[in-house]
Amino acid sequence: MSFFSPPQNIATEVYASLPDRYRRDRRSDWADANKGGAVVDSFLEGPSFDREGNLYVVDIPFGRVFRVDPDRTWSVVTEYEGWPNGLKIRRDGRIFITDYRLGVLELNPASGRIKPVLANIRSEGFKGVNDLILARNGDLFFTDHGQTGLQDASGRVYRWTSDGRLDCLIDVAPGPNGIVLNGAETHLYVAMTRSCQVWRIPLTRDSRVSKAQVFVQLSGGISGPDGLAMDGQDNLLVCDPGHGSVWVFDRLGEPLYRVRSCAGLATTNLAFGGKDMRELYITESESGQILRARMPVPGRPLVSHD
Repeated sequence: MSFFSPPQNIATEVYASLPDRYRRDRRSDWADANKGGAVVDSFLEGPSFDREGNLYVVDIPFGRVFRVDPDRTWSVVTEYEGWPNGLKIRRDGRIFITDYRLGVLELNPASGRIKPVLANIRSEGFKGVNDLILARNGDLFFTDHGQTGLQDASGRVYRWTSDGRLDCLIDVAPGPNGIVLNGAETHLYVAMTRSCQVWRIPLTRDSRVSKAQVFVQLSGGISGPDGLAMDGQDNLLVCDPGHGSVWVFDRLGEPLYRVRSCAGLATTNLAFGGKDMRELYITESESGQILRARMPVPGRPLVSHD
């Protein structure tokens, strides 16, 4: 049962496809653990634009970061022994990666050098970090998903402040995944993949959180919400790889649009781009493609302090 009118459909097109020369037709430890041992030639995630209009995406099972230039030419920025999942770029060009195996990393896009910046919590490892968002003041928020779910709702959401303090904001999360801030940066939105929810978390300057709530409840299916984004009107965009869609909800949680994949179901993450910030780019991970849709409302640029 729904209390709302059906959302308006928005079509997608294929923007770019991972070239065959970069596809690896072999098993991987990541696919053995997460895809039942299937042969997965890539799994794209973490789209993010730099100031020159280059689109960066990660390839989880093979530890790669790709750059797709405005002419849609692909190149490998780096390849290393890890499982990169989320990626965000600061105004100053610094690139941060959430890596399931290694924690929070920094990538130098010119040299391809990877540097760990947050590998553990007081000498204990993370469960498996997933996605991240940068605040304007330099704070970094990230999710620690691991293998949590309804059977083990111990996933965590962290804030790593610009002065080096690590706050655990939530530690009872069933599969925390995509993460985004509203425009005023007063609330954090987190996709809880295994409970098929998006939580809304009020932010304070200390580590205490109160009155966290469910913002939207998806219907369920074979997978729950994944990557998140926010547009310029504080409409929340939610990737749903169980239904090959991106849902758009207004600031009150009412559904407005459904962006439908023209390729596979695995619409895992997304980023706004283009000159007017109305182009939405979506990773369709299982086919190794990036989709594009024209949106009614421009996206909010992901910015942080210089």
